[in-house]
Amino acid sequence: MSLTTTIYFPRKLVIGSGTVSQLTTEVLSFQPSRVFIVGIEPLREVMLNIAGELETAGITVQIDTSVVNEPAFSDFRKIMVNATAFDPDLIIGIGGGSVLDVAKLVAAQLGNSQQLEDYVGIGLLKGRSPTLIAVPATAGTGSEVSPNAILVDEENQKKGIISPHLVPDLVFLDPELTFSVPPSITAATGIDALTHCLEAYTNRFAQPFIDMFALEGVRLISANIVEAVTNGGNRLAREQVALGSLLGGFCLGPVNTAGVHALSYPLGSMFHLAHGLSNALLLPAVMEFNIPAAPERYADIAVAMGAARLDSAEKTALAGVDIIRQLSTACGVPPGLRAVDIPETAFEKMADDALKIQRLLKNNPRPIEKKDAISIYKAAY
Repeated sequence: MSLTTTIYFPRKLVIGSGTVSQLTTEVLSFQPSRVFIVGIEPLREVMLNIAGELETAGITVQIDTSVVNEPAFSDFRKIMVNATAFDPDLIIGIGGGSVLDVAKLVAAQLGNSQQLEDYVGIGLLKGRSPTLIAVPATAGTGSEVSPNAILVDEENQKKGIISPHLVPDLVFLDPELTFSVPPSITAATGIDALTHCLEAYTNRFAQPFIDMFALEGVRLISANIVEAVTNGGNRLAREQVALGSLLGGFCLGPVNTAGVHALSYPLGSMFHLAHGLSNALLLPAVMEFNIPAAPERYADIAVAMGAARLDSAEKTALAGVDIIRQLSTACGVPPGLRAVDIPETAFEKMADDALKIQRLLKNNPRPIEKKDAISIYKAAY
């Protein structure tokens, strides 16, 4: 163990089906006067129930459901106008990764003399005052336990804010909230979570402690994602994928992601493809590119997904790529970039934009230059 690692866990993590019913009791223990909930419209009934219980206890509640797509700086500023006027002392995020990211940043910005631009990057946020609670409603981003938040800037580029102050105080992982997530989103977010684990384990800066989370996350998600997609009411499958996603979230702070995520960013910023789908489309091609630089690590990933160990690490690793392709097909993921109308003429600009994400590319087991990025996009076409 030659590298030092620091992990920031939530103060409290509650896991289990139906546990969101305990949320009000936990909120009351913090004795807030005003609670600001950032959520999604499909969960309005859940939020209204929480708000009603809090209001009965004399707490003022405001709900914001304006986050619909991947949030931009401008979206965050609009929400901050309402949040600042309301002046809450406790923030709840309940929804997918975009909602959780915004809730985390709202909590960070309230009462903060720093402006958003001051803390874009790694470790620049100086603190957070309000209590922060995260309740994921998709099994994918791991934002509920990660120190990361992502926003799209004015130049349509994704920017990361990474700080231990963004790790929530309290997290409720209730798989029942994911039951209503449609198959396409279940597939994309699930493979995104799988990618978090996979890229952490094959990372240049992989850590033995994080390896435990990463491999178990790969095992849980790969064994259950197809059932979660095709039979969304299967409680066990939903629970296992949600737990795998949580483990992937633990990987994001100390180790983070790499080439798949960096190369996927332009798909979101240029073509507004959902983040999870972007990763799913690129994952097999990036794996094939990286295997020569880390065959043993990719072989371990393949075995965690159910492959047999073959007579060489490279063969075993390539069997893992086949499993990923089979999972994607079974989950209904489009077969490549062509199928989602990404033009080949855009590859050069996409590569230029991807190479700006050095905070992730530096983690990749094999260096990615512009020509490599273009080749990967072609392989994923």
